Amino acid sequence: TQLPVVYQKAKEQVFKIWVTLQPLLTVHVGLASSAKALIILEQCGKNKGYQQMDVCGFHPEGGSCMLDGPENIESTINMTTLWKNISLEGIDIIFSRDAGRYICDYTYYTSLYYGNGRAAFIHVPPLSTLVTADFLGKALQTIILEMLKQCGDQKK
Repeated sequence: TQLPVVYQKAKEQVFKIWVTLQPLLTVHVGLASSAKALIILEQCGKNKGYQQMDVCGFHPEGGSCMLDGPENIESTINMTTLWKNISLEGIDIIFSRDAGRYICDYTYYTSLYYGNGRAAFIHVPPLSTLVTADFLGKALQTIILEMLKQCGDQKK
């Protein structure tokens, strides 16, 4: 599902995903336009600090995702372990603890909140001659399979 660059609509759609599909894990992918050939694995979502306006000119009440939510929510996926276990030819992978306090971070926190931490967020670079759609698709497939392995290990 492609989410709109609108806080409230993104939150509604994420809620709908968790309620209707009840997934084992939800993986969100966002564009990091500044990253040239870099995939960023985001470890946690932040609740506060959303002052930047969305495309409709709004930002969340109190600058928060969830007024009663914790400050940060960590993914149950250990991104450091994932980062250590994966190497992809032709692209760097890093991990981060700050997804940027805009729609990406907002979506991630919301998903972590509704999914009890069973969410992941991956920032990807724009498509280019170096990073083609085919290449990026294969890279994401490799990363997501590794995430699902962690989910399997946690269930044991």
